[in-house]
Amino acid sequence: MKALAPTLVSGLDVLPILEGGKGVSVSNGFTAGAFAAAGAVGTFSCVNADFLDADGNPVRQVYQSNTRGERFQELIDFAVKGGIAQARIAHDVAGGAGRIHMNVLWEAGGTEQILHGVLEKTKDIVHGVTCGAGMPYKVAEIAAKYAVYYYPIISSARAFRALWKRAYSKYADWLGGVVYEDPWLAGGHNGLSNAEDPLVPQHPYERVRELRDIMRQFGLGETPILMAGGVWYLRDWEDWIDNDELGPIVFQYGTRPILTQESPVSEEWITRYLTLKEGDVSLNKFSPTGFYSSAVNNRFLAELAGRSDRQVDVASKPEGELTEKLTYGSRSRHAYVRPADKARAEAWMAEGYTEPMWTPDDTFIFVESDKAQQIRQDQKDCMGCLSQCRFSNWADNERGGTGRKTDPRSFCIQKTLQDIAHGGPVDDNLMFAGHNAFKFASDPFYKDGFIPTVKQLVDRIVTGD
Repeated sequence: MKALAPTLVSGLDVLPILEGGKGVSVSNGFTAGAFAAAGAVGTFSCVNADFLDADGNPVRQVYQSNTRGERFQELIDFAVKGGIAQARIAHDVAGGAGRIHMNVLWEAGGTEQILHGVLEKTKDIVHGVTCGAGMPYKVAEIAAKYAVYYYPIISSARAFRALWKRAYSKYADWLGGVVYEDPWLAGGHNGLSNAEDPLVPQHPYERVRELRDIMRQFGLGETPILMAGGVWYLRDWEDWIDNDELGPIVFQYGTRPILTQESPVSEEWITRYLTLKEGDVSLNKFSPTGFYSSAVNNRFLAELAGRSDRQVDVASKPEGELTEKLTYGSRSRHAYVRPADKARAEAWMAEGYTEPMWTPDDTFIFVESDKAQQIRQDQKDCMGCLSQCRFSNWADNERGGTGRKTDPRSFCIQKTLQDIAHGGPVDDNLMFAGHNAFKFASDPFYKDGFIPTVKQLVDRIVTGD
Protein backbone atom coordinates (compact mmCIF):
# COMPACT_ATOMS: atom_id res chain seq x y z
CA MET A 1 0.00 0.00 0.00
CA LYS A 2 1.41 3.38 -1.03
CA ALA A 3 1.94 5.95 1.70
CA LEU A 4 -0.52 8.83 1.68
CA ALA A 5 1.18 12.17 1.14
CA PRO A 6 -0.37 15.25 2.77
CA THR A 7 -2.65 17.16 0.39
CA LEU A 8 -3.54 20.85 0.46
CA VAL A 9 -7.20 21.13 1.43
CA SER A 10 -8.78 24.45 2.40
CA GLY A 11 -5.40 26.04 3.02
CA LEU A 12 -3.76 23.29 5.10
CA ASP A 13 -1.82 20.11 4.30
CA VAL A 14 -3.87 17.21 5.69
CA LEU A 15 -4.39 13.51 5.15
CA PRO A 16 -6.29 13.09 1.86
CA ILE A 17 -9.22 11.52 3.73
CA LEU A 18 -12.50 13.34 4.12
CA GLU A 19 -15.73 12.59 5.96
CA GLY A 20 -18.69 12.80 3.60
CA GLY A 21 -21.54 14.97 4.83
CA LYS A 22 -24.77 13.15 5.69
CA GLY A 23 -27.80 15.30 6.26
CA VAL A 24 -30.27 15.69 9.11
CA SER A 25 -27.89 15.33 12.03
CA VAL A 26 -25.97 12.15 11.08
CA SER A 27 -22.74 14.02 10.30
CA ASN A 28 -22.43 16.44 13.18
CA GLY A 29 -19.87 18.49 15.03
CA PHE A 30 -18.60 15.54 17.04
CA THR A 31 -17.86 13.38 13.99
CA ALA A 32 -16.46 16.29 11.98
CA GLY A 33 -14.27 17.46 14.83
CA ALA A 34 -12.94 13.95 15.39
CA PHE A 35 -11.93 13.60 11.71
CA ALA A 36 -10.15 16.95 11.87
CA ALA A 37 -8.43 15.99 15.13
CA ALA A 38 -7.11 12.89 13.36
CA GLY A 39 -5.40 15.13 10.80
CA ALA A 40 -8.03 14.65 8.09
CA VAL A 41 -11.09 16.65 6.97
CA GLY A 42 -14.36 16.50 8.90
CA THR A 43 -17.73 17.52 7.51
CA PHE A 44 -20.83 18.35 9.49
CA SER A 45 -24.19 18.60 7.81
CA CYS A 46 -25.94 21.96 7.80
CA VAL A 47 -29.16 20.38 6.51
CA ASN A 48 -31.55 20.47 9.48
CA ALA A 49 -28.63 20.35 11.89
CA ASP A 50 -29.39 19.85 15.58
CA PHE A 51 -28.83 22.50 18.17
CA LEU A 52 -28.50 21.47 21.79
CA ASP A 53 -30.22 22.30 25.06
CA ALA A 54 -28.39 23.27 28.25
CA ASP A 55 -27.75 19.60 29.02
CA GLY A 56 -26.22 18.91 25.61
CA ASN A 57 -29.23 17.04 24.23
CA PRO A 58 -30.54 17.64 20.70
CA VAL A 59 -33.64 19.83 20.55
CA ARG A 60 -36.30 18.28 18.32
CA GLN A 61 -37.55 20.56 15.60
CA VAL A 62 -41.25 21.11 16.32
CA TYR A 63 -43.04 23.55 14.04
CA GLN A 64 -45.60 25.88 15.61
CA SER A 65 -46.84 28.02 12.72
CA ASN A 66 -50.04 27.47 10.77
CA THR A 67 -48.91 28.39 7.25
CA ARG A 68 -46.25 26.86 5.03
CA GLY A 69 -44.53 30.20 4.60
CA GLU A 70 -44.24 30.71 8.35
CA ARG A 71 -43.03 27.14 8.90
CA PHE A 72 -40.47 27.69 6.15
CA GLN A 73 -39.01 30.59 8.12
CA GLU A 74 -38.97 28.39 11.22
CA LEU A 75 -37.01 25.78 9.25
CA ILE A 76 -34.43 28.37 8.20
CA ASP A 77 -34.10 29.60 11.78
CA PHE A 78 -33.64 26.02 13.04
CA ALA A 79 -31.01 25.34 10.36
CA VAL A 80 -28.98 28.47 11.08
CA LYS A 81 -29.04 27.89 14.83
CA GLY A 82 -28.14 24.21 14.35
CA GLY A 83 -25.37 24.91 11.85
CA ILE A 84 -23.70 27.42 14.15
CA ALA A 85 -23.93 24.99 17.07
CA GLN A 86 -22.39 22.09 15.13
CA ALA A 87 -19.61 24.27 13.73
CA ARG A 88 -18.61 25.33 17.23
CA ILE A 89 -18.68 21.75 18.49
CA ALA A 90 -16.49 20.63 15.57
CA HIS A 91 -14.04 23.45 16.21
CA ASP A 92 -13.74 22.58 19.90
CA VAL A 93 -13.31 18.84 19.26
CA ALA A 94 -10.72 19.40 16.51
CA GLY A 95 -8.49 21.45 18.78
CA GLY A 96 -7.02 23.34 15.84
CA ALA A 97 -6.04 20.26 13.82
CA GLY A 98 -7.23 19.27 10.35
CA ARG A 99 -9.98 21.06 8.45
CA ILE A 100 -13.70 21.55 9.13
CA HIS A 101 -16.19 21.64 6.26
CA MET A 102 -19.94 21.96 6.28
CA ASN A 103 -22.27 20.35 3.80
CA VAL A 104 -25.39 21.90 2.29
CA LEU A 105 -27.77 20.85 -0.47
CA TRP A 106 -28.58 23.45 -3.09
CA GLU A 107 -32.07 22.03 -3.65
CA ALA A 108 -32.88 22.16 0.06
CA GLY A 109 -35.21 24.95 1.08
CA GLY A 110 -33.64 28.25 2.08
CA THR A 111 -30.04 27.19 1.40
CA GLU A 112 -28.82 30.66 0.45
CA GLN A 113 -30.23 32.23 3.60
CA ILE A 114 -28.87 29.39 5.73
CA LEU A 115 -25.37 29.71 4.24
CA HIS A 116 -25.27 33.43 4.96
CA GLY A 117 -26.70 32.96 8.45
CA VAL A 118 -24.19 30.28 9.46
CA LEU A 119 -21.07 31.68 7.77
CA GLU A 120 -21.60 35.13 9.26
CA LYS A 121 -21.07 33.55 12.69
CA THR A 122 -18.57 30.78 11.85
CA LYS A 123 -16.33 31.97 8.99
CA ASP A 124 -13.25 31.77 11.23
CA ILE A 125 -13.89 28.15 12.24
CA VAL A 126 -15.42 26.66 9.07
CA HIS A 127 -12.83 26.19 6.33
CA GLY A 128 -14.91 24.85 3.45
CA VAL A 129 -18.44 24.38 2.11
CA THR A 130 -19.42 21.31 0.11
CA CYS A 131 -22.58 21.71 -1.89
CA GLY A 132 -24.48 19.38 -4.19
CA ALA A 133 -28.01 18.43 -5.21
CA GLY A 134 -28.54 20.48 -8.33
CA MET A 135 -26.33 23.07 -9.98
CA PRO A 136 -25.05 25.32 -7.17
CA TYR A 137 -23.90 28.30 -9.21
CA LYS A 138 -24.18 30.84 -6.39
CA VAL A 139 -22.29 28.87 -3.73
CA ALA A 140 -19.00 30.24 -5.09
CA GLU A 141 -20.07 33.84 -4.63
CA ILE A 142 -21.38 33.19 -1.12
CA ALA A 143 -18.29 31.26 0.03
CA ALA A 144 -15.93 33.87 -1.43
CA LYS A 145 -17.75 36.62 0.46
CA TYR A 146 -16.76 34.96 3.73
CA ALA A 147 -13.28 33.87 2.57
CA VAL A 148 -14.25 30.19 2.79
CA TYR A 149 -13.34 27.53 0.22
CA TYR A 150 -16.12 25.89 -1.76
CA TYR A 151 -16.40 22.32 -3.07
CA PRO A 152 -19.14 21.65 -5.61
CA ILE A 153 -20.47 18.10 -5.71
CA ILE A 154 -20.91 16.90 -9.27
CA SER A 155 -21.34 13.56 -11.00
CA SER A 156 -19.99 14.38 -14.46
CA ALA A 157 -17.33 16.48 -16.14
CA ARG A 158 -20.04 18.17 -18.17
CA ALA A 159 -21.70 19.51 -15.01
CA PHE A 160 -18.45 21.04 -13.78
CA ARG A 161 -17.78 22.66 -17.14
CA ALA A 162 -21.17 24.39 -16.96
CA LEU A 163 -20.59 25.56 -13.39
CA TRP A 164 -17.12 26.90 -14.18
CA LYS A 165 -18.13 28.83 -17.27
CA ARG A 166 -21.20 30.37 -15.72
CA ALA A 167 -19.93 31.23 -12.24
CA TYR A 168 -16.87 29.55 -10.76
CA SER A 169 -14.30 31.15 -13.07
CA LYS A 170 -15.09 34.44 -11.31
CA TYR A 171 -14.20 32.96 -7.92
CA ALA A 172 -11.37 30.61 -8.85
CA ASP A 173 -9.20 31.52 -5.84
CA TRP A 174 -11.74 29.99 -3.44
CA LEU A 175 -12.39 26.76 -5.34
CA GLY A 176 -10.90 24.29 -2.87
CA GLY A 177 -11.67 21.16 -4.86
CA VAL A 178 -14.30 19.32 -6.85
CA VAL A 179 -16.23 16.41 -5.36
CA TYR A 180 -16.91 13.68 -7.90
CA GLU A 181 -19.84 11.76 -6.40
CA ASP A 182 -20.30 8.56 -8.35
CA PRO A 183 -24.01 8.22 -9.21
CA TRP A 184 -23.93 4.41 -9.06
CA LEU A 185 -21.90 3.97 -5.86
CA ALA A 186 -22.61 6.85 -3.50
CA GLY A 187 -25.25 6.85 -0.80
CA GLY A 188 -28.08 9.32 -0.51
CA HIS A 189 -29.26 11.26 -3.55
CA ASN A 190 -27.46 10.58 -6.81
CA GLY A 191 -26.87 12.79 -9.81
CA LEU A 192 -27.87 10.45 -12.62
CA SER A 193 -28.73 12.29 -15.81
CA ASN A 194 -31.46 11.25 -18.21
CA ALA A 195 -28.76 9.94 -20.54
CA GLU A 196 -27.40 7.52 -17.92
CA ASP A 197 -28.87 4.13 -17.08
CA PRO A 198 -29.20 3.48 -13.32
CA LEU A 199 -28.73 -0.24 -14.02
CA VAL A 200 -25.57 0.15 -16.14
CA PRO A 201 -22.78 1.66 -14.02
CA GLN A 202 -19.76 3.30 -15.60
CA HIS A 203 -16.29 2.95 -14.11
CA PRO A 204 -15.40 6.00 -11.99
CA TYR A 205 -11.78 6.14 -13.21
CA GLU A 206 -12.75 7.14 -16.74
CA ARG A 207 -15.24 9.72 -15.50
CA VAL A 208 -12.74 11.25 -13.07
CA ARG A 209 -10.02 11.32 -15.74
CA GLU A 210 -12.42 13.21 -18.00
CA LEU A 211 -13.13 15.64 -15.16
CA ARG A 212 -9.39 16.21 -14.61
CA ASP A 213 -8.87 16.83 -18.33
CA ILE A 214 -11.49 19.58 -18.26
CA MET A 215 -10.11 21.05 -15.03
CA ARG A 216 -6.65 21.26 -16.62
CA GLN A 217 -8.14 23.24 -19.49
CA PHE A 218 -9.16 25.80 -16.85
CA GLY A 219 -5.78 25.82 -15.07
CA LEU A 220 -6.97 23.57 -12.25
CA GLY A 221 -4.50 20.72 -12.65
CA GLU A 222 -3.45 20.83 -8.97
CA THR A 223 -6.91 21.43 -7.50
CA PRO A 224 -7.93 18.26 -5.64
CA ILE A 225 -10.67 15.99 -6.87
CA LEU A 226 -12.55 14.34 -4.01
CA MET A 227 -13.60 10.81 -4.96
CA ALA A 228 -16.92 10.02 -3.30
CA GLY A 229 -18.85 6.78 -3.54
CA GLY A 230 -17.67 3.19 -3.30
CA VAL A 231 -14.50 3.93 -1.33
CA TRP A 232 -13.99 1.28 1.37
CA TYR A 233 -10.56 -0.38 1.34
CA LEU A 234 -8.04 2.20 0.18
CA ARG A 235 -5.86 -0.58 -1.21
CA ASP A 236 -8.51 -1.04 -3.92
CA TRP A 237 -7.78 2.54 -5.04
CA GLU A 238 -3.98 2.38 -4.83
CA ASP A 239 -3.57 3.10 -8.54
CA TRP A 240 -5.34 6.46 -7.96
CA ILE A 241 -2.65 7.58 -5.49
CA ASP A 242 0.25 9.60 -6.98
CA ASN A 243 -1.35 9.14 -10.39
CA ASP A 244 -0.14 11.80 -12.83
CA GLU A 245 -3.18 11.25 -15.05
CA LEU A 246 -5.64 12.00 -12.25
CA GLY A 247 -3.66 14.56 -10.26
CA PRO A 248 -4.32 15.18 -6.53
CA ILE A 249 -7.05 12.90 -5.17
CA VAL A 250 -8.76 13.04 -1.78
CA PHE A 251 -10.87 10.04 -0.75
CA GLN A 252 -14.27 10.74 0.74
CA TYR A 253 -15.84 8.29 3.17
CA GLY A 254 -19.57 8.57 3.68
CA THR A 255 -20.84 5.21 4.91
CA ARG A 256 -18.00 3.90 7.12
CA PRO A 257 -18.04 6.90 9.53
CA ILE A 258 -21.66 6.13 10.42
CA LEU A 259 -20.43 3.23 12.52
CA THR A 260 -18.07 5.07 14.83
CA GLN A 261 -18.30 5.83 18.53
CA GLU A 262 -18.78 9.53 17.80
CA SER A 263 -21.67 8.89 15.42
CA PRO A 264 -25.14 9.72 16.81
CA VAL A 265 -27.03 6.86 15.12
CA SER A 266 -29.12 4.38 17.12
CA GLU A 267 -28.17 0.86 18.20
CA GLU A 268 -30.83 -0.47 15.84
CA TRP A 269 -29.20 1.39 12.95
CA ILE A 270 -25.78 -0.03 13.89
CA THR A 271 -27.15 -3.57 14.07
CA ARG A 272 -28.84 -3.24 10.69
CA TYR A 273 -25.67 -2.00 9.00
CA LEU A 274 -23.60 -4.80 10.51
CA THR A 275 -25.95 -7.42 9.04
CA LEU A 276 -26.50 -6.04 5.52
CA LYS A 277 -25.91 -8.35 2.59
CA GLU A 278 -24.85 -7.47 -0.94
CA GLY A 279 -27.91 -6.19 -2.79
CA ASP A 280 -29.62 -4.86 0.35
CA VAL A 281 -28.92 -1.30 -0.86
CA SER A 282 -30.48 -0.14 -4.11
CA LEU A 283 -31.38 2.92 -6.15
CA ASN A 284 -34.96 4.16 -6.10
CA LYS A 285 -36.80 7.14 -7.55
CA PHE A 286 -39.39 7.80 -4.84
CA SER A 287 -37.63 10.90 -3.47
CA PRO A 288 -39.65 14.13 -3.53
CA THR A 289 -36.55 15.82 -4.99
CA GLY A 290 -36.93 13.95 -8.28
CA PHE A 291 -33.40 12.54 -7.93
CA TYR A 292 -32.56 8.86 -7.65
CA SER A 293 -31.45 7.92 -4.17
CA SER A 294 -29.50 5.03 -2.68
CA ALA A 295 -31.04 3.47 0.42
CA VAL A 296 -31.41 0.24 2.38
CA ASN A 297 -34.25 -1.96 1.18
CA ASN A 298 -36.75 -2.07 4.03
CA ARG A 299 -40.46 -1.94 4.80
CA PHE A 300 -40.55 1.81 4.10
CA LEU A 301 -39.31 1.40 0.53
CA ALA A 302 -41.46 -1.69 0.00
CA GLU A 303 -44.57 0.30 0.90
CA LEU A 304 -43.62 3.04 -1.57
CA ALA A 305 -43.02 0.44 -4.27
CA GLY A 306 -46.43 -1.04 -3.53
CA ARG A 307 -48.10 2.33 -4.04
CA SER A 308 -46.61 2.68 -7.51
CA ASP A 309 -47.34 -0.94 -8.41
CA ARG A 310 -51.02 -0.44 -7.60
CA GLN A 311 -51.43 2.19 -10.29
CA VAL A 312 -53.68 2.66 -13.32
CA ASP A 313 -54.27 5.41 -15.87
CA VAL A 314 -57.46 7.33 -15.12
CA ALA A 315 -59.71 10.09 -16.50
CA SER A 316 -62.65 12.00 -15.09
CA LYS A 317 -64.72 11.22 -18.20
CA PRO A 318 -64.48 8.59 -20.96
CA GLU A 319 -61.62 9.19 -23.38
CA GLY A 320 -59.59 6.94 -25.67
CA GLU A 321 -59.07 3.54 -24.03
CA LEU A 322 -60.33 4.81 -20.67
CA THR A 323 -63.94 3.73 -21.13
CA GLU A 324 -64.83 1.65 -18.06
CA LYS A 325 -66.51 3.39 -15.12
CA LEU A 326 -64.78 2.67 -11.80
CA THR A 327 -66.85 3.39 -8.71
CA TYR A 328 -65.01 4.00 -5.45
CA GLY A 329 -65.34 5.47 -1.98
CA SER A 330 -68.21 5.85 0.47
CA ARG A 331 -69.73 8.57 -1.73
CA SER A 332 -69.70 6.31 -4.80
CA ARG A 333 -67.51 8.59 -6.86
CA HIS A 334 -66.40 7.38 -10.24
CA ALA A 335 -63.65 7.73 -12.82
CA TYR A 336 -62.79 5.97 -16.06
CA VAL A 337 -60.09 3.37 -16.62
CA ARG A 338 -59.17 0.72 -19.17
CA PRO A 339 -61.35 -2.42 -19.06
CA ALA A 340 -58.43 -4.59 -17.93
CA ASP A 341 -57.49 -2.09 -15.24
CA LYS A 342 -60.99 -2.03 -13.76
CA ALA A 343 -60.66 -5.64 -12.61
CA ARG A 344 -57.22 -4.94 -11.13
CA ALA A 345 -58.46 -1.84 -9.30
CA GLU A 346 -61.48 -3.64 -7.88
CA ALA A 347 -59.23 -6.48 -6.69
CA TRP A 348 -56.95 -4.02 -4.89
CA MET A 349 -59.92 -2.35 -3.22
CA ALA A 350 -61.19 -5.77 -2.13
CA GLU A 351 -57.77 -6.38 -0.52
CA GLY A 352 -58.20 -3.24 1.60
CA TYR A 353 -56.52 -0.64 -0.61
CA THR A 354 -59.77 1.26 -0.76
CA GLU A 355 -58.48 4.80 -1.29
CA PRO A 356 -57.52 5.83 -4.84
CA MET A 357 -55.36 8.96 -4.99
CA TRP A 358 -54.74 11.11 -8.06
CA THR A 359 -51.15 11.64 -9.22
CA PRO A 360 -49.80 14.45 -11.42
CA ASP A 361 -49.54 11.92 -14.28
CA ASP A 362 -53.31 11.31 -14.34
CA THR A 363 -53.11 7.96 -12.65
CA PHE A 364 -54.67 6.49 -9.55
CA ILE A 365 -52.66 4.74 -6.89
CA PHE A 366 -54.53 2.62 -4.37
CA VAL A 367 -53.69 2.75 -0.67
CA GLU A 368 -55.31 1.81 2.62
CA SER A 369 -57.54 4.41 4.26
CA ASP A 370 -55.09 5.07 7.13
CA LYS A 371 -52.22 5.52 4.67
CA ALA A 372 -54.22 8.01 2.60
CA GLN A 373 -54.98 9.99 5.74
CA GLN A 374 -51.28 9.99 6.71
CA ILE A 375 -50.22 11.13 3.23
CA ARG A 376 -52.65 14.03 3.27
CA GLN A 377 -51.60 15.07 6.78
CA ASP A 378 -47.90 14.96 5.84
CA GLN A 379 -48.61 17.12 2.80
CA LYS A 380 -50.57 19.55 4.95
CA ASP A 381 -47.71 19.77 7.49
CA CYS A 382 -45.11 20.74 4.84
CA MET A 383 -42.48 23.20 6.09
CA GLY A 384 -40.64 23.73 2.81
CA CYS A 385 -37.54 21.62 3.41
CA LEU A 386 -36.92 21.44 -0.38
CA SER A 387 -36.71 24.26 -2.90
CA GLN A 388 -39.29 22.30 -4.90
CA CYS A 389 -41.18 19.26 -3.63
CA ARG A 390 -43.05 16.68 -5.67
CA PHE A 391 -44.83 15.33 -2.61
CA SER A 392 -46.35 18.53 -1.22
CA ASN A 393 -46.03 20.80 -4.33
CA TRP A 394 -44.20 23.39 -2.19
CA ALA A 395 -41.72 25.66 -3.98
CA ASP A 396 -39.48 28.40 -2.65
CA ASN A 397 -40.92 31.05 -4.96
CA GLU A 398 -43.41 33.90 -4.90
CA ARG A 399 -46.33 31.54 -5.45
CA GLY A 400 -45.19 29.11 -2.78
CA GLY A 401 -45.91 26.19 -5.09
CA THR A 402 -44.81 24.24 -8.14
CA GLY A 403 -48.10 24.60 -10.01
CA ARG A 404 -48.39 20.81 -10.18
CA LYS A 405 -50.59 18.39 -8.27
CA THR A 406 -49.14 16.79 -5.17
CA ASP A 407 -47.65 13.35 -5.81
CA PRO A 408 -48.77 10.68 -3.32
CA ARG A 409 -46.24 8.21 -4.76
CA SER A 410 -43.55 10.11 -2.85
CA PHE A 411 -43.16 11.01 0.85
CA CYS A 412 -42.17 13.72 3.34
CA ILE A 413 -38.39 13.41 3.39
CA GLN A 414 -37.96 15.82 6.31
CA LYS A 415 -40.25 13.74 8.52
CA THR A 416 -38.59 10.38 7.88
CA LEU A 417 -34.99 11.59 8.05
CA GLN A 418 -35.62 13.47 11.28
CA ASP A 419 -37.22 10.36 12.75
CA ILE A 420 -34.50 7.87 11.85
CA ALA A 421 -31.73 10.29 12.87
CA HIS A 422 -33.24 10.57 16.34
CA GLY A 423 -33.86 6.92 17.11
CA GLY A 424 -36.91 6.11 14.99
CA PRO A 425 -37.40 2.54 13.66
CA VAL A 426 -35.01 1.76 10.80
CA ASP A 427 -37.50 -0.44 8.97
CA ASP A 428 -40.15 2.29 8.77
CA ASN A 429 -37.97 5.19 7.61
CA LEU A 430 -35.72 6.14 4.73
CA MET A 431 -32.29 4.72 5.54
CA PHE A 432 -29.63 6.10 3.21
CA ALA A 433 -26.50 4.01 2.59
CA GLY A 434 -23.71 3.64 0.06
CA HIS A 435 -23.73 0.48 -2.04
CA ASN A 436 -20.71 -0.93 -0.16
CA ALA A 437 -22.48 -0.89 3.21
CA PHE A 438 -22.77 -4.67 3.05
CA LYS A 439 -19.01 -4.81 3.68
CA PHE A 440 -19.53 -4.06 7.37
CA ALA A 441 -20.57 -7.70 7.75
CA SER A 442 -17.41 -9.12 6.18
CA ASP A 443 -14.76 -6.54 7.12
CA PRO A 444 -12.71 -8.08 9.98
CA PHE A 445 -12.31 -4.62 11.50
CA TYR A 446 -15.93 -4.85 12.69
CA LYS A 447 -15.66 -8.44 13.97
CA ASP A 448 -17.91 -9.23 16.95
CA GLY A 449 -19.66 -5.89 16.57
CA PHE A 450 -16.58 -3.75 17.18
CA ILE A 451 -17.30 -0.04 16.65
CA PRO A 452 -14.16 2.10 16.30
CA THR A 453 -13.53 5.68 17.24
CA VAL A 454 -13.04 8.03 14.31
CA LYS A 455 -9.29 8.10 15.07
CA GLN A 456 -9.16 4.30 14.94
CA LEU A 457 -11.07 4.34 11.65
CA VAL A 458 -8.72 6.91 10.09
CA ASP A 459 -5.66 4.95 11.24
CA ARG A 460 -7.17 1.80 9.70
CA ILE A 461 -7.97 3.51 6.40
CA VAL A 462 -4.38 4.76 6.08
CA THR A 463 -3.09 1.18 6.17
CA GLY A 464 -5.19 0.35 3.11
CA ASP A 465 -7.82 -1.53 5.10
